[in-house]
Amino acid sequence: MSLKSNIVHRYFKKEMADGKILLKVDPVHLTGNELLVSNDGETSKRALAFDEQIWDDLEVDAFEEVSAMEFNLYSSGLL
Repeated sequence: MSLKSNIVHRYFKKEMADGKILLKVDPVHLTGNELLVSNDGETSKRALAFDEQIWDDLEVDAFEEVSAMEFNLYSSGLL
């Protein structure tokens, strides 16, 4: 089994006045996805590459760690 299939991703969320940002972070390869969800339900997704400072950046920017369920529901269009 490859290392890629054994990774436990971490998920983060930040609420803003115009919507929310949800992040999925691969803590091994420092890659991930960002979902931007506007208050009117529009969703956009993009792939990201992070550096080793991502954990400090998320804390400074007031992201909270959340479960995978919310990210996956928005990602699949169910929310």
